[in-house]
Amino acid sequence: MCLQSRPGPIQYTTMDPSQINAYFDAPPVVAHYARAAQDLGLWRSEEKVFTRLFQPDQSILELGCGAGRIAIGLHELGYANVLASDFSKEMIAQARHLAKMLEYSIPFRVCDATALEFEAAVFDGAIFGFNGLMQIPKRANRERALREVYRVLRPGAWFCFTTHDRERSPHQAFWLAEQQRWDAGRQSAELEVFGDRAETTEDGVHFMHVPTVAELTALLEAVGFRLEVTVMRSELADEPAEVVAFADDCRFWVVQKPD
Repeated sequence: MCLQSRPGPIQYTTMDPSQINAYFDAPPVVAHYARAAQDLGLWRSEEKVFTRLFQPDQSILELGCGAGRIAIGLHELGYANVLASDFSKEMIAQARHLAKMLEYSIPFRVCDATALEFEAAVFDGAIFGFNGLMQIPKRANRERALREVYRVLRPGAWFCFTTHDRERSPHQAFWLAEQQRWDAGRQSAELEVFGDRAETTEDGVHFMHVPTVAELTALLEAVGFRLEVTVMRSELADEPAEVVAFADDCRFWVVQKPD
């Protein structure tokens, strides 16, 4: 269910955020994420990065938690203060169900990443895994989410998230054709900025923005984050075949709210 892995023509559709968000409430999509939470757990790359950035006693906010894959994996590593959140009510219901079956005490909450309900400077760290930030439609909304993460982090705190990388995409022929469409003014009217992809699936509208390193670096700096490192998952760890089948290669970003 990783849109980046689908080369070829795309049937563009509405960019209505409500329709895009509804995709993640669809039962087949929720079941897909639940299987990942149960069968895959933390990726090797995620475990390597998270355990270097965060201490087990620190308060960590996870955004876009889906069915709880990362939160459950961190809990099993001894991280006792993870608050996991997602915009999808159905994903949160599934995450709570899995945690209850495992007898894990993990708080899951429905939250909008672009309007967090928390006070300023209350978390020691934050995670936005599995390219979730880039699945927020509209450039202004993605920037708003970054500013909200910045606001709720304590000075000196780390924030880790992942994205695709348009310049490292295995589908360069698609992006070349897309660039030609934009240059000629023939891009889909439903797309806001270059790098947006949206398509109709049997489960609803699936949206993904695929950025470049330069684009996202500039946005992070505008928000106020200090970029520590960005690296591709394949350069961090040799993932099992099951993880590779579940998710394409992606780029890790590690940024800090300055002291």
